[in-house]
Amino acid sequence: MARDLNRDRNRDKSVKNGGSSGNNILIKERDRTLATNFKALVVSKTEEDKYIREIKERSTDDLPEGDVLVKVNYSSLNYKDALSAIGSKGVTRNYPHTPGVDSSGVVEQSSSDNIQPGEEVIVHAYDLGVNTSGGFGQYIRVPVDWIVKLPNGLTQRDAMIYGTAGFTAAQCIYKMEHNGVSPGDGEVLVTGATGGVGSTAVAMLAKLGYEVVASTGKTDQSQFLKDIGAKEIISREDSADLSRPLLKGRWAGVVDTVGGDILATAIHSTKQHGTVTCCGNVGGHQLNTNVYPFILRGVDLLGVDSQNYPMQGRVAIWKKMANEWKIDNLELLCNEISLDGLNENIDLILQGKQKGRVLVNLQK
Repeated sequence: MARDLNRDRNRDKSVKNGGSSGNNILIKERDRTLATNFKALVVSKTEEDKYIREIKERSTDDLPEGDVLVKVNYSSLNYKDALSAIGSKGVTRNYPHTPGVDSSGVVEQSSSDNIQPGEEVIVHAYDLGVNTSGGFGQYIRVPVDWIVKLPNGLTQRDAMIYGTAGFTAAQCIYKMEHNGVSPGDGEVLVTGATGGVGSTAVAMLAKLGYEVVASTGKTDQSQFLKDIGAKEIISREDSADLSRPLLKGRWAGVVDTVGGDILATAIHSTKQHGTVTCCGNVGGHQLNTNVYPFILRGVDLLGVDSQNYPMQGRVAIWKKMANEWKIDNLELLCNEISLDGLNENIDLILQGKQKGRVLVNLQK
């Protein structure tokens, strides 16, 4: 009942504020023609405490309250989505649930003066796909404060090839450069380089003129990494060396997506006044390091959190990704699937067998 009243108030507002103006006619037309049913990936918990994934028909009436209704055209698959899809309580508390922390699409309805129907938008991170119905459905309803207007220079498709993974990679680069690292300072290491964050970081750093060394456990993907801009490939085994508290200083900067001993080794082998950014823990959450890199070389370790990054900075970084940081070979990074392809790809990413980005086309 509250949801129905809210929709009625929004419709009344559009009539009172607009009369016959084109924009308010658009709002009323969309209210009348909006499809109430849509397809979504739904994860459900069985009586046996198992989690099943199905493509189901949902209604916009099932969506949570919010300021803006968005028709989602593209999403992307992230490791966090896969955890939500298998019932990880550290990610999602309540089921049935539709994961998907990323989305791009078109505004269908809005009760905010800051966002108008017909505008192209990006919605990612915050609580989307965590405990709020996410981008693996053809519609989402969210607070206006979660919305980034699609910047000039990007299509909705481009935005979701990047997704949260690409945004996180850009945050790492932004923090490194803000901390004084520049292309002429020497090599930059990217760990977990075939993953979503890693591969985007390799390509973006190469675009900006850095000498990129890619660390990976998938040495059979060396050509892929070279194609997107890596100068050199090193193995996962060569990236984990805790034999000494300090190793030969090699890296001017590091984008670490792995954590654990690989992050510790990267810190120990970073040059004087270098910068290490940390954004992942697939290799472990413990950090086996010591004070020497910090007190003898002045190494800076910077954490990166994309989920609750302030909106002003979020918009600024998306604009960079659309313009001077835009990757030339963006299509090389992605494998496009439909909703029906999610099950298989969720399993692959959990098994560590995924490379690059998985783009989900919800129009298929």
